[in-house]
Amino acid sequence: MTATAARPGSTGAGGRAERFARPVLLAFLLVAAADLAGLLAGAEAVHLVAKPLLMPLLAGYAALRGAPRLLVAALLFGWGGDVFLLADNDLAFLVGMGSFAVGHVCYLTLFGRGEGRGQAPAPLVTGAGYAVVLVVFLVLIWPDLPADLRIPLTGYSLLLTAMAWRAGVFGPYAAAGGALFLLSDALIATGIAEWPQAPAPDFWVMLTYIAAQALLTLGVLTKHRTKHKPGV
Repeated sequence: MTATAARPGSTGAGGRAERFARPVLLAFLLVAAADLAGLLAGAEAVHLVAKPLLMPLLAGYAALRGAPRLLVAALLFGWGGDVFLLADNDLAFLVGMGSFAVGHVCYLTLFGRGEGRGQAPAPLVTGAGYAVVLVVFLVLIWPDLPADLRIPLTGYSLLLTAMAWRAGVFGPYAAAGGALFLLSDALIATGIAEWPQAPAPDFWVMLTYIAAQALLTLGVLTKHRTKHKPGV
């Protein structure tokens, strides 16, 4: 990279991409606000239109900011999960869960590479805490889950919990994103188990999910940019 290309405001390809990143981020935030407002207002049509736009916009923003390909892939597999979960049937739910699971594998691979490149490893005490929470939650919810979903949900929960723990490799933003992702999916599981729900449960699921993906993206981008600064 030349000194000219590395300067802010450069006319190079990277500089042009950066200029498009902010409008794409703004579009993501506006669509997220519309989706959440639609859920609060009970406007299902707004949710059906807005939800499938969220992850492509966030993935586009990440790509324009020079994100690792694994982050972009994780967000796009999240988009696949979002789309399939809009359908109200068990097959679509399992396919959507599988798409999210592949996204979590992408995250885990990315976090593993972060450790290999000098990032501090995820603390074992945090992993132990996540493990305890997972076991207690599964023991409590197991009897209320549909029998055919118990094993798939358990496997998915193990993968998600591992992702949430390892997210700390990329700093506090990513760690918070992993924790919120776990909370969002726990809220979905309690709905499947027909536990008592807070008012507007879909709003809380989407709020925690959108925040989770945004914070994971921010955490990875922050660490990635630091590692690739000129002269670093």
